[in-house]
Amino acid sequence: MATKKLHIQEHCDHEKEITGGLHHKLAPIVTTLVDAWQTEDCFDHVGPVPIPSHTAIINMIYQVRQILFPGYFTKTKLHASNLEYYLGKETADLYDRLSQEITMAIRHDCRRSNLPCTHCEERGYHAALSFIEKLPEISILLSTDIRATLAGDPATASTDEVIFCYPGLLATLIYRMAHELFLLNIPIIPRIMTEHAHSQTGIDIHPGASIDSGFFIDHGTGVVIGETTIIGSNVRLYQGVTLGALSLPKDAGTRMQNIKRHPTIEDDVIIYANTTILGGDTIIGSRCVIGGNIWLTESVPSDTRVLLKRPELLYSGRKGDKQ
Repeated sequence: MATKKLHIQEHCDHEKEITGGLHHKLAPIVTTLVDAWQTEDCFDHVGPVPIPSHTAIINMIYQVRQILFPGYFTKTKLHASNLEYYLGKETADLYDRLSQEITMAIRHDCRRSNLPCTHCEERGYHAALSFIEKLPEISILLSTDIRATLAGDPATASTDEVIFCYPGLLATLIYRMAHELFLLNIPIIPRIMTEHAHSQTGIDIHPGASIDSGFFIDHGTGVVIGETTIIGSNVRLYQGVTLGALSLPKDAGTRMQNIKRHPTIEDDVIIYANTTILGGDTIIGSRCVIGGNIWLTESVPSDTRVLLKRPELLYSGRKGDKQ
């Protein structure tokens, strides 16, 4: 039986061959870009001073998580005989990587601001060590956050589920490590960390905020916590809560730095979904319960419940429905 050969076209009938494409049109675009970057209207980072690695900093976030929760996020099986070796190896590696990124952050900040030599490499080594010395304290704080989650959320009875799955804990974990670097006056790295948490969880916590133990964010999406916010112990927030600043003047970026602009939330407070609390002088006293969809710009005394009056609901039949 004769085999029928198929004819396969090498080129589409409509294909037109253009020698060299349109590469010759790229050169003037590149020239325009270069000219633009040499003005004050555009931003670039061209020069001999390396900037901290965004990727390296994010990788260190998860390395710290592996150290703080050994066995949860590791590929290596851990047991009593190799735990000390594993933690020692990871901690030493973290120290080397973190000191390098901190050094670059300080050096970059100095060159950008035309500061005199601040001994960035020495500061990098000391700051990295100071951060690692804080890891046991961060671990204890996170254990209180996990217990607060278990106590406040009947949807879970498992610490494993909280550690693996809860966006509130991930955002809090990243905030707690970024906050320690913020207290060490390390430029840019803390903000890279918390903005990564923001992108992953929808929870925006500035690394400058002060948050005590037993912190629980339920659901979490849309939570915003400003730089000068102070939060006491055993505080619970629900999704959409904003702890923010009142309206700011145009020059607030310079004039209002280091001024308290965000509220203080004292111990054992619960704030329900989509509530906004604004202002540096606003204090929510201990054991208050703030209901959902509240707008507050004034202080609330301790042991107070703040609730919206029940709205009046209107029901009407649709056209065509039988009465």
